[in-house]
Amino acid sequence: MKTYPFLLFAFACIFGATGILGASETQKDFSPKPDEQQLPTAMHSEMKDLPSITVGKDNANITGNDNRALQAAVDYIAGLGGGTVEIGEGQYVMYDSLHLRANVTVKGTKGKTILQKAGGVVCPLALDGDFGEQQFTVENPAGFEVGFGVAIWDDNAGGFHTTVARITGRNGNTFSIDKPLMADCMVANNAKAATVFPVISGYNIEGAKVKGLTIDGKKDSNISLNGCRGAGIFLYRAFGTVIEDCEVHNYNGDGISFQQSNDVSVINCISENNNYLGIHPGSGSQRPRVQNCVARNNGTDGLFLCWRVRHGLFTNNVLEGNHRFGISIGHKDSDNVLSRNVVRSNHQDGVFFRNETLGMAAHRNRLEENVIENNGLDQEAAGIRIRGYTNDLVFKNNVIRDAREDDSQKQNVGIRIEEHVGQVTLEDNKITAKTTIDDRRPEK
Repeated sequence: MKTYPFLLFAFACIFGATGILGASETQKDFSPKPDEQQLPTAMHSEMKDLPSITVGKDNANITGNDNRALQAAVDYIAGLGGGTVEIGEGQYVMYDSLHLRANVTVKGTKGKTILQKAGGVVCPLALDGDFGEQQFTVENPAGFEVGFGVAIWDDNAGGFHTTVARITGRNGNTFSIDKPLMADCMVANNAKAATVFPVISGYNIEGAKVKGLTIDGKKDSNISLNGCRGAGIFLYRAFGTVIEDCEVHNYNGDGISFQQSNDVSVINCISENNNYLGIHPGSGSQRPRVQNCVARNNGTDGLFLCWRVRHGLFTNNVLEGNHRFGISIGHKDSDNVLSRNVVRSNHQDGVFFRNETLGMAAHRNRLEENVIENNGLDQEAAGIRIRGYTNDLVFKNNVIRDAREDDSQKQNVGIRIEEHVGQVTLEDNKITAKTTIDDRRPEK
């Protein structure tokens, strides 16, 4: 029989089409599932595998032994939208902060990944530094280098008016910086610059995480930096940041400070032997969570609630051996829960409510199931001292005692309530003291 090429082609097309139709019936369905949604700030859904990179002294994607290698890794991951940076074991010298980035997790090996602050220099300014100017001039430029972190201030420019920045260039004794000066820094007011900065710093970010890092602040080789602009770990408008399994030692300032940063969590951290505050939430940082932490042997307070710290949870922490108060709470610090903490062996009162007017006082705080013991070192102390026009406090199921030998007992008052304090609820507290309740309010 004679065959025709066009008939063979037609049969091939028919059978081929049938094969395609059959295969389509068994294809895997890649269509979006009902619960798949785009992320709030991106035009894609949540991904299972995110970028990651290792950085270390050897055997890592990026190798180095100072802040430059660490920052390169963090910035690389940030450029991909977020992910994880793993820092290997060892000691890394920090000539500038490790600057956190949004949605980047920085992980080390707990107790073995150490970020050490480099020794600092301080020098008077040779010219006034003007508000908004992005340069400063020092009398002696030795020790100031491009890429280093720097702080600039004078006697009238402390707190948030201190400028902390990075040096971006040099012309003789004059250095440019990446931020404008936050205040006039006048030679007549002892203006100075110093290579001091937070060892870890996070500004204007969301969703960052730090885990398993140890900070050595090298306080004997650095001038002090105030807690509004610095700490071993410092956050400013760093919303939702998590600090976990970290240790901060020997910083000439606060151990951990976060300012204007809502929803920060500090979990399983140690802050000890720092020259000022142990843990310092402040300036409107609301809904903080500080849990399972230790603040020990710091220069002032273990836990200092600064201004407008509200709706926080502070639980299962140890505040001990600090050189002022175990816990200090005051200006608009309301509606917090402090539970199951151990507050002991601090030099002054265990828990101290600061002296505030009615509109500014620390109202509606609850202290429950805490152990407050053996406070007061060289002077008489109270387990809890309440000052100001503070209202609606609740103290429930706390143990307040001094278990030391008679001659060394200084926590002689269980709870001291000063004259202007409003409603206080005391329920089922176990108080052992020479004076259990020292209520100085006038009888109504």
